[in-house]
Amino acid sequence: QVQLVESGGGLVQAGGSLRLSCAASGRTFSRYSMGWFRQAPGKEREFVAAISWSGGRTYYADSVKGRFTISRDNAKNTVYLQMNSLKPEDTAVYYCACKEVTYAGAVAMGPSWYDYWGQGTQVTVSS
Repeated sequence: QVQLVESGGGLVQAGGSLRLSCAASGRTFSRYSMGWFRQAPGKEREFVAAISWSGGRTYYADSVKGRFTISRDNAKNTVYLQMNSLKPEDTAVYYCACKEVTYAGAVAMGPSWYDYWGQGTQVTVSS
């Protein structure tokens, strides 16, 4: 069993930055592929970014490419999402998710691929 706890959300003006963190506990974090998703009111949960167990592969949604950066520190059992140039349309609850993998480069964008989810952290971007 893995527990994920997100933090770092808040209220920020358009053009500002936030860094989200997702701390994992329970098992060997370094063998987990990690992802960030978000869900705005009335919308489906959507993929934001993902990073492989090794950290060598990353994927981003087109809507955040060039503005968001996903990274991980396996020694701290934590994955990060640096969000720059925030826009009002980035407003959502942000969730991290993980899946235990055996291939270091495994990473996916579909939410159904992931096994464990955090409770989410609210990000609100004002115009």
